[in-house]
Amino acid sequence: MNAHLLVVEDDAALAVVLRDNLVFEGYTVEIAADATEALTKASSQPPDLVLLDLMLPDGDGFDVCRQLSERSPRISIVVLSARQERSDKVRALGLGADDYVTKPWALDELLARIRAVLRRTHPGIGRMHIGDTVVDFSSREAFRHGTRIFLTTREFELLQFLAERQGHVAMREEILRTVWGYQESTLTRTVDNFIARLRRKIESDPRHPQHILTAHGGGYYLVP
Repeated sequence: MNAHLLVVEDDAALAVVLRDNLVFEGYTVEIAADATEALTKASSQPPDLVLLDLMLPDGDGFDVCRQLSERSPRISIVVLSARQERSDKVRALGLGADDYVTKPWALDELLARIRAVLRRTHPGIGRMHIGDTVVDFSSREAFRHGTRIFLTTREFELLQFLAERQGHVAMREEILRTVWGYQESTLTRTVDNFIARLRRKIESDPRHPQHILTAHGGGYYLVP
């Protein structure tokens, strides 16, 4: 996704590192060094996502978070802060932040969190028919035979991940890294369990799936 990101960070060196790595990942990136510049740039050209430091030289990052959320609900916000108190995380999320990452952060984990937030808030796929089920990724709703079915946030994220790669195999490790944010290779049946849950909700016969299929070698793919 060629998303537009705004990095709000008063540490110039760190901001440049973030910008360069994000540009390498294919994002369009702007930098703001303080609250005033951040709000000005967000107003003139609203970004898809803001990476927001809470400790800014001319204002409170919490207030910036609140103003961004009030001005445009479509702007996603990922807070990057050295403040690790639970109360700060709860406050930021309550003001509209979509995620909260504490410093020092690992780049691969941060990139995974950015991708996860963008998939959730700016889906590349709108509506898709999967057998008898209609899934609307924008509104996070799913209907089977006209009756709404409940999918958890993680189930939607996994289904959307497969939908964006329909016909192509996604290996378990890639799914864990991108959807769950796991960075290390790990022995877990998390993906398998969630795939089983999705099949029970979407497939006519979960034991003989026709849409969420298993690939040889430990992966899955979607056939709408």
